[in-house]
Amino acid sequence: MTTALRFRRLIATDLPLLHEWLQREHVRAWWSRRESFDEVVEHYLPAIEGRKPTDLYLIVLEERPVGFIQTYLLPDHPDSAELVGVGTGVAGVDLFIAEAELTGQGLGAEVLRSFTREIVFAHPTTIACVADPHARNAVSLRAFEKAGFHKVNDFLDPTDGATHTLMRLERPV
Repeated sequence: MTTALRFRRLIATDLPLLHEWLQREHVRAWWSRRESFDEVVEHYLPAIEGRKPTDLYLIVLEERPVGFIQTYLLPDHPDSAELVGVGTGVAGVDLFIAEAELTGQGLGAEVLRSFTREIVFAHPTTIACVADPHARNAVSLRAFEKAGFHKVNDFLDPTDGATHTLMRLERPV
């Protein structure tokens, strides 16, 4: 789709933009609700400051921030690791494309391919990457499939009461 795709670490001054994105209808449909700016700061600032083991990035397309992506090692988040039943060396990834006009055009799959190659699997001990999109989010599921992830199973997530689909990508050989 494009050659001008990169990832930039999220910094504290990006939080107003992230808050604005989280209010957009197409993002709110699938992403955890954070209504107020203070809730966004409370949730994301610890990771920005290195107090929470999650790496946060802006998705930048042609020098314009167009989305958000994060990664973390599942063992650093025991509740999530237990819920999806994966082991050591497995990273998780979550993302959204903030610009509605860029959705449904293959950008999500391209982002996932680049991000897993450049960021997730840059760590030599990471053996796989997983994600758990909402089971009814067909666009997201398709993006993960196009990026090489395969469906493992569906499960009920007690945090939101919804069915999610566990998707997995093995480290390329």
